[in-house]
Amino acid sequence: MMEPIPPVSLWPDPHALGPVTDLYQLTMMAGYRALGMADVRASFEVFVRRLPPGRSYLVFAGLEQAVGDLLNLRFSPDQVDGLRAFPAFAGVSPEFFEHLASLRFEGDVWSVREGTVVFPGETLLRVSAPLAQAQWVETFLLASLSYTTLVASKAARIVTAARGRTLLEFGARRGHGPQTGFLAARAAYLAGFHGTSHVEAARRLKIPASGTMAHSWVQSFPTEEAAFEAYARVFPESTTLLIDTYDTLAAARKAALIEPRIRAVRLDSGDLDALSRGVRAILDESGRPDIRIVASGDLDEYQIERLIASGAPIDAFGVGTELITSRDAPALSMVYKLVESDGQGRIKLSAGKKTYPMAKQVFRRRDRDGRFAGDLVARADELQEGERLLSPVVLGGRLVAPLPRMEAIRTHCADQLASLPPGLTQLDGPADYPVTYSDLLEEDARRLMEQGG
Repeated sequence: MMEPIPPVSLWPDPHALGPVTDLYQLTMMAGYRALGMADVRASFEVFVRRLPPGRSYLVFAGLEQAVGDLLNLRFSPDQVDGLRAFPAFAGVSPEFFEHLASLRFEGDVWSVREGTVVFPGETLLRVSAPLAQAQWVETFLLASLSYTTLVASKAARIVTAARGRTLLEFGARRGHGPQTGFLAARAAYLAGFHGTSHVEAARRLKIPASGTMAHSWVQSFPTEEAAFEAYARVFPESTTLLIDTYDTLAAARKAALIEPRIRAVRLDSGDLDALSRGVRAILDESGRPDIRIVASGDLDEYQIERLIASGAPIDAFGVGTELITSRDAPALSMVYKLVESDGQGRIKLSAGKKTYPMAKQVFRRRDRDGRFAGDLVARADELQEGERLLSPVVLGGRLVAPLPRMEAIRTHCADQLASLPPGLTQLDGPADYPVTYSDLLEEDARRLMEQGG
C-alpha cells in the first residue's frame, strides 16, 4: 500500500523567500550575470500610475513587512536545486546557482513613510542596488506594498465616513487566503480603525481584539434568553449580544434585562437605520441608555455615511468583506520601473505608460492652513521648496534606524488625513490634487525621448 501524500502547504519559509517572485526576474538575473551586467548600479522606483475608480488619494502602507522580509530574502539549498531543474535554466551556467545560495540584498531603499497620503505619478519607494539584485526584488516589493496600500486607502475612507465612531475590522473570513487577514488587520488599524477580530493579528501586532458571538451560539440553546444569560455569565466584563437571530426588537427587550448587565448589542442584518432606532428606544425605555449599538453586515463607507447622516443611533461599525477585498476597487496600478542605470537616465515610452528618468524626490507644499497644496516630483539631487517625502530606510543592505512603531504610524496617518484639502475627503471628491514635475526632470525626459529612450 502506497504511503499517503502529505498536504502541500503554500506558506513560504520565512527564511527562504528568494524564489517568491516571477520567473522572469530570475531569468533576467541569470542573463545579467552571464553578460557581465549583474553589478551595474541601477535605480528602480515604485509608483502608482492612476487612482482606482472612486478614489482621490491613497494611504501608503506595508513598508515594515516589505523591508523586514526584503532583508531576509535568500534561497534555501532545496530551492536552488529545484530551480536547476526548470527548463528555462537549461543553458544557464552552474555558477549562477552557486551564486544564488549566498545571495543577499545589499542595496539601498528610500521610501515614503508608512501612513503618508500619496498620489499617482509620484515616487513612493526607490531601490538602488546592483542591477540583478534590484531586479530580483520587484515582484516581492509590489506584492508587499500594493495590497496593503489598497486596504489602508479603503480603510481611511471608512474612517472619514464614520466621523469618530468606533470601527472594528471583521474581514479575516472573507479575505483571499489566510494571510490577507493579517495584512488587512494591520492596514485598517494603521488607517484609524480601533480593533480587529483577527486573534493572531491582534496578538502579534498589539491591536485591540474585538468580537461578539455568532448566530450559532444563540441557536445552540433552547431559548434566546438562555443563550444571552449564558454568554453574559461566561464573559461578564465584555458582553456584546448578537440580537438579530430571530426577532431583533424582541431580543433587544431581553438583552436589556440580562444580568450581569451587558455592554452592547450587535445588529448584523435588516434595515440598520430603522432597527437601530427601534433598539435604542427599547434600551432607553428599559433604563439602559449605557448599552451601545454595534452594526455590521457587508457595510462600506457609503452605507456608513448614509446611516450617520440620517441620525441612526449606531455607536460602532464592524466592517469586513468590503474592506478586506476593497470590492469596489480591488486592484492598484502600482508598478516598479527602472529609472537609472550606471548613472544614466532610463525612460519608458509605451503609450499610457510613460515614465520619467533618474532617481527622484517628492516635495510637498502646504497652504497657510497647513493643508496639502501640491506635490512636486524632482530629481533626487535637486533643491526644492517643501517637505521631502522620501528618506533612507536601508543603506548597504542594513536598516538605517528602527522603523516607526504602529502607534506612531497611526498618529502620522491621522495627521495626514486631517491635512487633506476638504474636497478630497469627500467620498466622491474629485481626483484633482496637483502633482507636477520639475523643469530639470522634464528636460531629462524630453532629451531621452528625442534619443528614442
